[in-house]
Amino acid sequence: MSKYIFVTGGVCSSLGKGVAAASIGSLLEGSGLKVAMMKCDPYINVDAGNMNPYQHGEVYVTADGAETDLNLGNYARFVNIELSSLNSLTTGKIYEEVIKNERSGRYNGRAVQVIPHITDEIKRRILTVGTKSEADVVIIEIGGTVGDIESIPFLEAARQLIREQGRGNTLSVHLTLVPAITGGELKTKPTQHSVKKMQELGIQPDILLCRTEVPLEDDMRKKIASFCNVEKESVFTSIDVDKTIYELPLAFHRQGLDKVILTKLGRKDCHTDVSTWLNFIEKLNRPKGRVRIGLLGRKTIFDDCYKSVRESLFHAAVTAHGLELIICKIDAEEIESASDINPFFKDIDGIIVPDNYGQRGFLGLLQAVRYARENNVPFLGIGLGMQLMAIETARNLLGHEDADSTEFMQNSTYPVISLPEEQTGLTASGLMRLGNGVMKLSEDSKLAHIYGKTRITERQRGKYTFDRTYTADMEAGDLTISSYSETDGRAEAFEWKNHPWGIGVQFHPEFISRPANPHPVFAAFIGAAFDMQKKE
Repeated sequence: MSKYIFVTGGVCSSLGKGVAAASIGSLLEGSGLKVAMMKCDPYINVDAGNMNPYQHGEVYVTADGAETDLNLGNYARFVNIELSSLNSLTTGKIYEEVIKNERSGRYNGRAVQVIPHITDEIKRRILTVGTKSEADVVIIEIGGTVGDIESIPFLEAARQLIREQGRGNTLSVHLTLVPAITGGELKTKPTQHSVKKMQELGIQPDILLCRTEVPLEDDMRKKIASFCNVEKESVFTSIDVDKTIYELPLAFHRQGLDKVILTKLGRKDCHTDVSTWLNFIEKLNRPKGRVRIGLLGRKTIFDDCYKSVRESLFHAAVTAHGLELIICKIDAEEIESASDINPFFKDIDGIIVPDNYGQRGFLGLLQAVRYARENNVPFLGIGLGMQLMAIETARNLLGHEDADSTEFMQNSTYPVISLPEEQTGLTASGLMRLGNGVMKLSEDSKLAHIYGKTRITERQRGKYTFDRTYTADMEAGDLTISSYSETDGRAEAFEWKNHPWGIGVQFHPEFISRPANPHPVFAAFIGAAFDMQKKE
């Protein structure tokens, strides 16, 4: 029978519950246990597909096509698991299912209420993950902050499961903030109030993770334990790490968090292997050189918007090449208004244009693609970044000044990018393609050389696609299609013929990259950028 760990947060948002939960999962996996992970999001959206990534962060896509919260990306990068739609639960999904059941008469005329109907559905979904995964431990992160009205049904469901499954089969891990005021004095009162709120809801935390700037002294841990009704040995510091979030499993391991969890779950005979993280941090701390990558986007770029892309570049730099990665965020809107764009790319070894959202900064992105092509700078385009390669070729090499995507210009006379139903010979509905898809690679392409094979499976998330009517024109502009979808024949990748390293992919390799197993496309891109630097 699976055991269940509930990870909650208090005081304020953005304390790092997702990374903390993923770190715990990594440690338990290193102890030989099979781990499953789950995110409960209190927002009423059914999924994250329609949520603005500039506000909420990237949308992470699972193998079966679920559009989920970015924290599932953290789970996948920390723990060796295959995530699916089962691992992402929202208020919208719960109410959608309960209302459907009510309409079909499954509640036998009873009044439908939050308790028991909503909480029962939450519990059913959580237990289903345990049953179908056959995991030894299921870690459930409950989004939001204790005290938020939206989170109450999930916390009530957790309370019920803790009682029903028994304390030896469940754990409550609560992440709080211990802030430092003027002079560096740490204050425990926010943590005390946060735990008190949990207790009011019927949940006594078993373990406290205290987010602080400095490690907690024993006296401070003893004080927190006393006021929060936990053992001092169960109070841990979730400290601000120096260089990367991948230091957190090691930080928890050094404090003995995994040992306490295993003991409380009745598995104290297990011993944790953290060699994978030690090796990664060793490479990180002893770089052989550095590589500077220009990441193009809007002025409002923040780390979470392109989380998986940034992490994939990091994996490739550290693990594949032993390099220090410097990401230079470049504002596409500023490029649009600049008379000289060269200063934006000074000392840049490679340029990446990830999937962007909306039309703002479009011309700046287009200029970046042109700069990379004309100056032989290694270039990687993903999603829109790939599509811009076709638009840039059509405009600047083929003379079609209004070449565009119908996503941005419906009346373009040269729509190289459009919906499938807008294209001759394709009968697809234009729905978003989501999840794993199979692609074929041209035998003589750079991609085939990178992968070492001509048939690959990659993660998809896209609706607009290149119109293959213009294939011959692109070839005339030295832009070749190097990958096709096995299912419907859509173009999946471009390569510049007469260029050291210029590749665009419609699929999303960033969702598959892992710290110990960098994605080959990112590894090749970083390698090309570093090689170009050495030639200079």
